[in-house]
Amino acid sequence: MGQSGNEAVKSKVLTVFTWQPRLDFMEIDHNPTTVSLADFRAHTLTGVVQHEIERMILSGELAPGKRLNEKAVADKLSVSRGPVREACRALAELGLVYLVPNRGVFIKKVTRDDAIEVYDLRAGFTALSASLLAPILTPEMMARLDAYVDEMQEAAEQGDFSRFDPLNLEFHDYIVQSTGNSRLIKLYRGCVKEFHLFRVHGMVQRGALLTSNDEHREIVAALKANNATLSYDKSFSHVSKGKERMLNALDDLAKDTAADSDEEELDDRTA
Repeated sequence: MGQSGNEAVKSKVLTVFTWQPRLDFMEIDHNPTTVSLADFRAHTLTGVVQHEIERMILSGELAPGKRLNEKAVADKLSVSRGPVREACRALAELGLVYLVPNRGVFIKKVTRDDAIEVYDLRAGFTALSASLLAPILTPEMMARLDAYVDEMQEAAEQGDFSRFDPLNLEFHDYIVQSTGNSRLIKLYRGCVKEFHLFRVHGMVQRGALLTSNDEHREIVAALKANNATLSYDKSFSHVSKGKERMLNALDDLAKDTAADSDEEELDDRTA
């Protein structure tokens, strides 16, 4: 092929940064990939659809254990079913949905064992991030962490979980991101998506929010001391205590559900 032919081919491709949308943050792969314009548009649309389905799952709009109606989602987002299917495959890899042959896509229902595994994994990622950050913490990072803790304190004192929760997620993500370790950041953020499905159970009470933020202050103090070991210990302990709060809340929820079922059964017998 001559030079004019090469130029013709080059005019039909576009160099872009591949990207994957997140719930609260944007994760960017800085290795450029050459794709056709049609592929770029399709990839972008699938990403937007994936982001919206994620939002619907994490907000509870799509309930755990329920079948995802691809046509209904496609109609709601004004897209064809193709991008919805592609988005569901990506979400299955993240652990937010699962595929059943000849039946469709279902929203994952997180079990107690799932919760324990993800909390344990997150404890390790969080602690490692803090230990890596401690020796390189800058004054600007200190100020940012202090601001997060102060904002969370206001939300905790008001018992405002809807405000506290995104600040908490940003606080921990900022610590991980500030390490500059791209692989750790990617692993942590993948873990957080599944973690978000059940963490609300252990954090809804005002007392739990205040306790959690006291632990945040201890983490920040250890980081300011540039003490990698103490930062690791405080961070690991914080997530481990969060796991205990969540498991206790799940046990209480199970007891309440069982009690309600017993009352309904008694009402049926005496009706």
